[in-house]
Amino acid sequence: MRLRPPAGFRVAVVGGCGGIGRSLVAAALDAGMAIAILDLPASLAAHPPPAGCLTHAVDATSPTDVESAFAGIRADWGALDGLVNLCGFSGPRKPLLELELTAWREVTQGNLDAAFLISKYALPLLLQGSAPAIVHVASSLAVKASPGYGPYASAKAGILALTRLLASEHSPSIRVNAVAPSAVRTEFITGGTGRKVEGSAPLFDLDDYGRALPLQRVAEAEDVVGPILFLLGPGSRYMTGQVLHVNGGLFQP
Repeated sequence: MRLRPPAGFRVAVVGGCGGIGRSLVAAALDAGMAIAILDLPASLAAHPPPAGCLTHAVDATSPTDVESAFAGIRADWGALDGLVNLCGFSGPRKPLLELELTAWREVTQGNLDAAFLISKYALPLLLQGSAPAIVHVASSLAVKASPGYGPYASAKAGILALTRLLASEHSPSIRVNAVAPSAVRTEFITGGTGRKVEGSAPLFDLDDYGRALPLQRVAEAEDVVGPILFLLGPGSRYMTGQVLHVNGGLFQP
């Protein structure tokens, strides 16, 4: 059985200019899939998408932006077969006691609210697609607490709940699953592709982090691509409402 989606499979990748997004887009294009990339204007400028991809500049916390982007995809393709949501950022590390409500809301809106909007406006197109599937990318922090990541961990845990809810509401028409990676060696560690401030210090020491994992290394973007493609494709055709933990053994459910 072929595990990944077939050639011609139409996928919208939100956050397609980020570290994992670029690797995913390259692998999907190599397999002959059709790709629409939705990302912040700064991300699109920093990492211009490959030729042949549809592109839409989107702030995923803006209902108008998200609705307009999916309306554009409908105009070009008529339907979607897959959606990958890589959208999100963590913000500065602070204990909840020191966190302002504005900082909490910024991170939860940039992760959980964005996932809601992306799902809401993609679903009508997916209902018209062929063997449609959604993959939300959450985080190991959603299931294994680490001090200082309160709003991010809470938002990503919400995305896991959203995944299960969508799977229940849209079965058997659309499969909905999630991937929960541990830290990945990308720009995310210094704030995110579209939000990175030049000279930003990493959130933590990646090499020390990697040495503490059972697999003894930090994940690379490519380590997350295979699980995403698997969840989009026929190899996971009897999976919905599930979470794949891609974390080097950090968390073992």
